[in-house]
Amino acid sequence: MTLIDSKNARLNKTGKAPYIEFPILSEIPFIIHGFSTRLGGVSTDMFSSMNLGSGSSPYKDDPANIQENFIIIAESMGIDPSSLVVSDQVHKTDILLVNNKDKGKGYTIPRDYKEIDGLITNTPGITLVTKYADCVPLYFVDPIKRAIGLSHAGWKGTVGKIGFKTVEEMSKEFDSNSKEIIAVIGPSICMDCYEVGEDVAYEIRNAFPFIEDNKQQDYDEESPILIENHRGRYQLNLWEANRRVLLEAGLCAENIHISNVCTACNSQLLFSHRKTNGKRGSLAAFLALSANQ
Repeated sequence: MTLIDSKNARLNKTGKAPYIEFPILSEIPFIIHGFSTRLGGVSTDMFSSMNLGSGSSPYKDDPANIQENFIIIAESMGIDPSSLVVSDQVHKTDILLVNNKDKGKGYTIPRDYKEIDGLITNTPGITLVTKYADCVPLYFVDPIKRAIGLSHAGWKGTVGKIGFKTVEEMSKEFDSNSKEIIAVIGPSICMDCYEVGEDVAYEIRNAFPFIEDNKQQDYDEESPILIENHRGRYQLNLWEANRRVLLEAGLCAENIHISNVCTACNSQLLFSHRKTNGKRGSLAAFLALSANQ
């Protein structure tokens, strides 16, 4: 999959740093959103150049570079950098409700929360931030209640159905109706690029017991979740798996939009853990309710 010809995603080059935006969310006047690329930042070497993650030993980027990158990308998107609230991702399914007291956490001030892979809010002027390098960003917008959510779904989060849990939390905290929620499955690794072993395939089969039945209502029989390849391993379709999780959560099929942008296929534009064997920076998803609407 490539970014070109993707009707659900486009590259915005108007600011200093380019970023990916989703037309369905751009149509909502009180939503600010984006997904960073690896271009336009100040980081060097394997982190070149718009790296938004600290990395892991022995690969660590300069914290000053990361902070400057956040300033650049936020300003390119029209976001106040002081409004950022950054997740603490551990491939689990815990969701945190945030408000004004959380501004800057994970960016300029320490977090007072741990193991948070999803964020929700209905407070204008707060920017939710989650980080990626192949895993699936899930954007949620309730245009009626004016509430948003942003969750990180790797294969473990997908098995744990973090998308379903995000919708549950939005329903509980904001009285959101799942039928009114708009979701975007953002840039992440595509099925052709994502090979997994039997251990992951086992977990997927348990989480999606009907994966062989692609003729169920709202399921595309040309979009299976898991296919065995000629190497005795499997190709995993995280996009379709998360789409089915969102259908299970009660979202309308027409309100679920897949970006069709693969991080591994577009490794010159986006960081990919698989493509680089872990020698990479981090991308980030941004979602906010405008303070000016």
